[in-house]
Amino acid sequence: MGRRVLSVLEPDHRSGPGLTRRTDWFPVLKLELEGITKRFGSLLANDHIDLVVEPGEIHSLLGENGAGKSTLMNVLYGLYNPTEGRILVDGKPVNFKGPGDAMDAGIGMVHQHFMLIPVFTVAENVALGNEATHAGGMLNLEETRRKIREISDKYGFHVDPDALVEDLPVGVQQRVEIIKALVRDAEVLILDEPTAVLTPQETDELIDIMAQLKANGTSIVFISHKLREVKAVSDLITVIRRGKVVGTAEPSASTAELASLMVGRAVSLTLDKEDATPGEKTFQVTDLKVTAANGHRVVDGVSFDVARGEVLAVAGVQGNGQTELTEAVLGLQDHVSGSIKLEGRELVGRSIKQVLAAGVGFVPEDRTVDGLVGPFTIAENMVLDMYDRPPYAKGLGMKPKVIADHARQKVEEFDVRTSGIESAVGTLSGGNQQKVVLARELSRSLKLFIASQPTRGLDVGSIEFVHKRIITERDNGTPVMIVSTELDEVAEIADRVAVMYQGTLMGIVPGDTSRDVLGLMMAGMSAEDAKAQPRTEHPMETGGPAGIDDRHDGPDDESGERGGDK
Repeated sequence: MGRRVLSVLEPDHRSGPGLTRRTDWFPVLKLELEGITKRFGSLLANDHIDLVVEPGEIHSLLGENGAGKSTLMNVLYGLYNPTEGRILVDGKPVNFKGPGDAMDAGIGMVHQHFMLIPVFTVAENVALGNEATHAGGMLNLEETRRKIREISDKYGFHVDPDALVEDLPVGVQQRVEIIKALVRDAEVLILDEPTAVLTPQETDELIDIMAQLKANGTSIVFISHKLREVKAVSDLITVIRRGKVVGTAEPSASTAELASLMVGRAVSLTLDKEDATPGEKTFQVTDLKVTAANGHRVVDGVSFDVARGEVLAVAGVQGNGQTELTEAVLGLQDHVSGSIKLEGRELVGRSIKQVLAAGVGFVPEDRTVDGLVGPFTIAENMVLDMYDRPPYAKGLGMKPKVIADHARQKVEEFDVRTSGIESAVGTLSGGNQQKVVLARELSRSLKLFIASQPTRGLDVGSIEFVHKRIITERDNGTPVMIVSTELDEVAEIADRVAVMYQGTLMGIVPGDTSRDVLGLMMAGMSAEDAKAQPRTEHPMETGGPAGIDDRHDGPDDESGERGGDK
């Protein structure tokens, strides 16, 4: 397929930021989606979506979880066949039967969860499925190494072709995924929630990389729910709600305008709360150690306390021991030492049921595994940890009418979108499943509330509601511990912040600590050293490639029932 050519300006890093040096001419690609519709049974995930991605453009898809963003991109990438509609590349209709066809047409995709083999080297991962060979059919990894070095040097990736992927930081692994696409001559690059697993500093580096890719003519489709990032990187923003395009916006649009487009109503993006008035420190963790089944110490000597009437947020990049910490409190981890005390009572060694009965409310990170029973109804899931106690039971029997009335009340209160309380909770989208868990855990009297990723999968309006409920619980005198990878959420609700890195606490700092300091701590620097570092400007504060001022970001939403996951 013939390509048009384009000459653009690229950053001249010798003279600082800015477009100052002209590149060579190179091929470019225009991508069009016309009337794309995708159904999963009776669920309409994409509804006649039109989208045009111009050559050399960063085009953001903004929407709630469940809006249909990733479903649309999976159609584009050949992972799903569209029910209706067509894809055009440079004005010509194409029919992708799989990702290979999409890659041959110049489309690459970096998935939110990386498609890398940890025990392979960078070169082996890049070569996989696109192997260069010698004349005799033997694998020619040297040619792959050469291409990796060439791309790495061009964009400043600093990626060693012979490094094992499992030894690389998450941000570098993401660069490997980008290199995989560029080696295959991708002219349109789809980035699906690319900052979900990155530190703030790694996010800044990714934004710089996107600017360089754009300067060299690569078009980027940036999928995100984060208003701050979308405003910083975009040339154009398309907003999707419940499977439909509801509008397009320039990056100069306010966060309030974008949020309203996302959810269909006006929402508040700031939390109005009083300063905390901490009381007695009733929850205490001392020298906690958690050992995984393989013998690896995943939580290593962690100590902290939480007072009545305060929110302690545990921050960190996913996978640094936060999950195991919360599971140890609940009794889900087998190999635990140290002490966990609630109002003087030791919780280590107690069963999950005993911990819950002690007054612990718990929102787990993985709702489908630890928070819900998929085949059970919504009503049944609302009382999973209370089904054998009044008012939901009497003697050996449950009271269905009381349970049903309770479920209807909570479905309305927490805006759970469902056809009825008798629906199996497993048929709900992820965000609505999360609402069921939150409704259950915040509906009883608590002595401690722990939530891991409490707003994952919620729209900006629901997040506002959940944050208010968390602060209400705090103001009622409950110790609250939140685990979140969203720094905006941490900044919004935390009174103090504990940062974890590789199973240890890097320090506990005030809730108003800067993102700079928190980001450095998330990368393994102590609180004292992080505070001593000079402050750096972030692309999202200076406007990034799109020249946009930093505004408050509201996280995401998931609406409707299962089918379109973003």
